[in-house]
Amino acid sequence: MQTLRIGLYQMNAWVGDLDRNVQTILTALEEARARGVDVVAFPELAITGCPPDDLLLRPRFLQENRRALERVAAATTGLTAIVGFVDFQESLFNAAAVLHNGHLAGVYHKRVLSRSGAFDETRYFQPGEETRVFSLGGVTFGVTIGEEGWAPDGPASTQCLLGGAQVVFNLSAAPFVMGQRPARERRLAIRAAEDACFLAYLNGTGGQDELVFDGGSVLLGPDGEMLLRAPVFAETLVVADLDLSSVTRARLRDPSWGQRRRARQAGGEAVERVILEPVALRPDRPPVAAESAPVPDRLEEVYTALVTGTRDYVTKNGFKDVVIGLSGGIDSAMVACIAVDALGKERVVGVNMPSVYSSEETRADARLIAENLGIRFLTIPIQETFEAYKRQLAEVFAGRKPDLTEENLQARIRANLLMALSNKFGYLVLSSGNKSEVAAGYATLYGDTAGAFSPIKDVPKTLVWALAEYRNTLSPVIPETTIRREPTAELRPDQKDTDSLPPYDLLDRFVALYVEEERSADEIIGLGYDEELVRRVTRMIDRAEYKRRQAAPGVKITARAFGIDRHVPLTHGYREL
Repeated sequence: MQTLRIGLYQMNAWVGDLDRNVQTILTALEEARARGVDVVAFPELAITGCPPDDLLLRPRFLQENRRALERVAAATTGLTAIVGFVDFQESLFNAAAVLHNGHLAGVYHKRVLSRSGAFDETRYFQPGEETRVFSLGGVTFGVTIGEEGWAPDGPASTQCLLGGAQVVFNLSAAPFVMGQRPARERRLAIRAAEDACFLAYLNGTGGQDELVFDGGSVLLGPDGEMLLRAPVFAETLVVADLDLSSVTRARLRDPSWGQRRRARQAGGEAVERVILEPVALRPDRPPVAAESAPVPDRLEEVYTALVTGTRDYVTKNGFKDVVIGLSGGIDSAMVACIAVDALGKERVVGVNMPSVYSSEETRADARLIAENLGIRFLTIPIQETFEAYKRQLAEVFAGRKPDLTEENLQARIRANLLMALSNKFGYLVLSSGNKSEVAAGYATLYGDTAGAFSPIKDVPKTLVWALAEYRNTLSPVIPETTIRREPTAELRPDQKDTDSLPPYDLLDRFVALYVEEERSADEIIGLGYDEELVRRVTRMIDRAEYKRRQAAPGVKITARAFGIDRHVPLTHGYREL
């Protein structure tokens, strides 16, 4: 029985920190060598981090990326490593280097480029043209990058059908999107079964700006069977032994595989074969059993994504502590929980800033949340400052009744106080707006939109409630009064969110239809919703684009997040009548 031992390293790469990334890879190579791995793979753009965006326009960065790859190559004595990097040959290529026994053996250029909102590769890269396979001691493997891993009749199929690849490594950096993992795994299983190969899908992990990569690497057998699933949101090396005879049997049993092979041969496409020099075999190594990590449920997965994205944004940007305006409401409570779970209680400061409109209940809940989480808690009343503002403006505002202006003043005072704490102590300000509020513009510009990072920016309000219930199953830190209380901004007497917004379950449905599914107002009305309400909500969403452009970045968890995925002109004349 011919066996190949592979390793998949789910790496949390730091964009632009080449030395750190190289050191991470070198450490992983030592572990792979100690565990008897023949071929170890690292994610897409592991050297540079993903996405590097306009760093790719800096010649020095490209040169240093290549020198970093050479350092990794020198450390591959006795094994083979597949590492994502940027190849610069007059044009730029999203590339995978095959490093073998101390040197660069070959390079694969990604042929199918992504044009997603998260990373438009066509802005930087040219598509590859050549198809290569690599032969190691009688085993042939191919390499693909990103969505090529599941593309029908794509590079992987060519490598298998024409190049005889028995194993295909897919190096990916796929951002987390809530609910998309099962579909991704189904596509990979179809690809493995149709090409009758082992398909090793390797995804990165960790947060980068608004993106969070979930890991969840998988190994599929030549019949499409799931053989291994790596943990999600974890930097780790997983190892498996591949019985290559199962590939031969699968191809012999499938008449269509041979037919597809002959059809490809007739097309005249060429595949280059790179022969890797033999290395010492390890016949005495004990076999390893591939083990699959459990699949988290929806709420656990989303919550972990938010924690991961927040932790890496704060840490990778060099901040130690964060500060949160802790109102006693559900949103700020959720952000406080995420921050504590991401950073530790000693690095989180909660600030309650009551006014005359703040109820005793919300004040008490804010303090209780802080006590339950064990974070430092400050109380800084804003009423005196608010009264000073009103006196300062009294002459100018004479004859005009209080309105939204006075409400927004309170929100902006609170933002000023948080930013003062940030400046004085070096805290990073976390804002607590959710996707529903961001969509409808139910937030004060330069007030509660202020902050450096917004953990729940892409989380609809109804999901915030569900996540709060989930977080309380881990430890009961959010009071039931906070969860059950009708949402209110407490900027005027007896204020409720529903004074300005439809009920959140209805608003979230409209946001999903109008923003995430790109349904028109007429289509939404056609589904049975009230016409006047639909048009009011869609107008609110459209008008709030200017606020969203000036808001803090936040963790992307949906397929269509504001900012990173959705690009609507600030100034345009199109209106749905």
